[in-house]
Amino acid sequence: MEKIYPRRKWTQIMALILSALLTLPLLNACGGNRNTSAPPPPVADNVGRTQTYPSNQPQARKGLSTGQKIAILGGAAALYYIYNQHKNRKGQGPQGQYYLSKNGRIYYRDAQGRPHWVTPPPEGIRVPESEARQYRDFQGYNNRSTGRDLTDLQPAPAL
Repeated sequence: MEKIYPRRKWTQIMALILSALLTLPLLNACGGNRNTSAPPPPVADNVGRTQTYPSNQPQARKGLSTGQKIAILGGAAALYYIYNQHKNRKGQGPQGQYYLSKNGRIYYRDAQGRPHWVTPPPEGIRVPESEARQYRDFQGYNNRSTGRDLTDLQPAPAL
């Protein structure tokens, strides 16, 4: 006759309980309530192509005079310039209002509310030197690779 000791029976019960508890997270991950009202992910429509910006940039005359000094803004300096040009505009889309994200990127929202990231043009933006002075500490000012980026700028709190 086989005698089942109470201690062995207790370990079998504990093993069954622990096995059941370990399978609960797996079963919970397979189903459940899904939130379908979450906003769609950002659209990266600027990958692989260049964006055109409004021609509010001064046109260089042939044979620059000494009174016409131009600075070229690229990288973070160009993005901050574009953001400052669009931050108070009304409307949506590329000609509407631009926003500064917490991660230091600039974006605008389309009619469906999806964010679109803005990238600076590869050739830079030509800006009068007097207007470009406020961007001289940023990366990309006159094609400089050193300087501040936009991650330390805090977006204005929403009211």
